[in-house]
Amino acid sequence: MNDLRAERLQVMLSPEELAAVDDFRFRHRMPTRAAAVRELLKFGLAAAGVDAAAGVKSSSFGVFGRGPDGHTQGEPDTGKDD
Repeated sequence: MNDLRAERLQVMLSPEELAAVDDFRFRHRMPTRAAAVRELLKFGLAAAGVDAAAGVKSSSFGVFGRGPDGHTQGEPDTGKDD
């Protein structure tokens, strides 16, 4: 797996959710919460039938298509109805 981690993801958890992550982390002797969350995401993606193997780009899991420069194609949503 590529250890380059250029994106940061902030997630808000309830105290119960955080306790579950910490319990998982300590039960599996993982060094950090981030490592535990990455492992749990890997398990969740596998359970959902998503192939998250090395070499699969994160853009493959996007909702919108990507243009040649990596930007979404189409007009930005302004939140206003036409």
